Amino acid sequence: MHITNVKLKRFKQFKDNNVSLREGLTIVAGANNAGKSSLLQALAVWEFCKVALIAEKGPASILSTNTTAQGLGIGDDEFSPINIPSLSHLWTNLRSSKIPNQDPDGYTLSVRVEWQDGTSDEHLAFSLSLANDRLFVKASSSSLSDGKKAPTIAYLPPFAGITAREERITGALRRRRIGQGLTGAVLRNLLLDMKLKNAKEREALQGSGKRIPEKDLARLRDEDPWELLQGALRELFNAELVMGDFNEQYHSYIKADVVKGSVNKYKLTRHPNFKARDVMVEGSGFLQWLSVYTLATSPDADVLLFDEPDAHLHAALQTQLVERLSQLAGKFGKQVLLATHSTEILRTTPAEEVLEVRSRSPRFRYLQDDKGKVGLIVGIGGDYSPRIEKLREVKKVVFLEGTSDKAILTHLALALGKNWPSGVVPWQTPDHVKERKILWRALRAELGEIQALSLRDRDDEAANTVGADLEDRSNPSEPHFQALKWRRRYIESYLIWPEALAAASGRSLEDINDVLAREFGLAAIGPDWTKTDAPDALRDSRSKDILGYFKVKAIDVAREMPASAICDDVKVFLENLESLASA
Repeated sequence: MHITNVKLKRFKQFKDNNVSLREGLTIVAGANNAGKSSLLQALAVWEFCKVALIAEKGPASILSTNTTAQGLGIGDDEFSPINIPSLSHLWTNLRSSKIPNQDPDGYTLSVRVEWQDGTSDEHLAFSLSLANDRLFVKASSSSLSDGKKAPTIAYLPPFAGITAREERITGALRRRRIGQGLTGAVLRNLLLDMKLKNAKEREALQGSGKRIPEKDLARLRDEDPWELLQGALRELFNAELVMGDFNEQYHSYIKADVVKGSVNKYKLTRHPNFKARDVMVEGSGFLQWLSVYTLATSPDADVLLFDEPDAHLHAALQTQLVERLSQLAGKFGKQVLLATHSTEILRTTPAEEVLEVRSRSPRFRYLQDDKGKVGLIVGIGGDYSPRIEKLREVKKVVFLEGTSDKAILTHLALALGKNWPSGVVPWQTPDHVKERKILWRALRAELGEIQALSLRDRDDEAANTVGADLEDRSNPSEPHFQALKWRRRYIESYLIWPEALAAASGRSLEDINDVLAREFGLAAIGPDWTKTDAPDALRDSRSKDILGYFKVKAIDVAREMPASAICDDVKVFLENLESLASA
């Protein structure tokens, strides 16, 4: 069973929007405030409405024969799926009042979920209204007949709320705490459920014998949620969970400890003198990973919603988590929606599995190629990207390699009596020209006819890969994209002017020249310094090492460069920049 389509009316940012969803794993990505979390929260609210109606009015309350029935009233203290300041925050622009001729029954917000259960296409929509701080919910549209089931959705916000002691609690209270963002407050409950089910399964498989048959044990390890969780912990963290005995007659709190040691297949041998410790004292990354994987292996949900589960994980664990979620989705037939800002996850996820949420039309779209992924990573489509908005206006961009390149070039331009043109947006990126072209194409797809100038260091590439006009011969230019490369090794190689080094470092000119000759083989920096075809010693000098030796920053040396020491290559670049600005 998987959701195929979601229709949102006046829910948070979404006035009237529709999103189609694929099976398996979907990475939900987009700029800040675009609506990633809101999409997941809408589905969490839909699940809450379903559970509340069934609990109060019975399973028949969501069938097609009962869509005209009176709604269910819910107090704000009973609303638990997501954490919001007040119920009015469910509505677009906080306006919950009905619009004349549009909402004749007074129900102004709706979330409709469509799904496929293997044999037929089904749907169920809930409409909501707000009156006197009381939420009214009803099933406004349904295809369900008696015996048909709707999908079960589980929502997990970012991990928080773990406490030193955790009591055994009911399903309703668990949902409330998760909705409040306190996932950690129910983690031990979820783990205990899994452990108890595993114990029953092991007892049944063992029967009257002393051991579980190997075939049954292999199947258990491959399918049982507790076994899968423990196997993953052994593999990734060299750890296992140990759940304390729990008897509701005399135990008040759930005990869940972590043990660590050396692993050999399915066996963990504790490190010498290692004492088991409560899960609470483990790192935030471990706990975040544990909560996500615990929910993912639970058999109780068809659709899993994870809101930034990578928040506390380093890059390697982020990609591991996504890979395992994808495997679990395939193994158990689950649908997973994972909202993230992680560039590492976006880089490693196939484009067709990434659902982009945008602040402008179209609001939702699955990506088709890596160009779209690049656009997501740099924030195209967001409301809060001044660089993008400036580029939308001027349509011209220059890609520079280092974080200080723009500042260095600005000072060199000032020495020549020039200003950095305001009509060109500087964009710092260490990426190769090929990646820059992908980014440029993504910008053009979103913003129109963007013209680009790309400049990068030659580094260790051969000198003949650069033309006299700085043309990057190994990565040719194309219409509207000019690829340039320094003839010298780095941009810093244009700053090894003795007088400027002396002024920036406070050392004598004699000392500077002595060090350049003795330590770096630059015996004479004179008449050929500014020429494009400068001696190889200058073009290939390890200029970053030279600046490091004198303990000066490139920007400080650039401030001291006179016009007479500005190299021809720099002038060529500035001329190209001016041409771009005036085009």
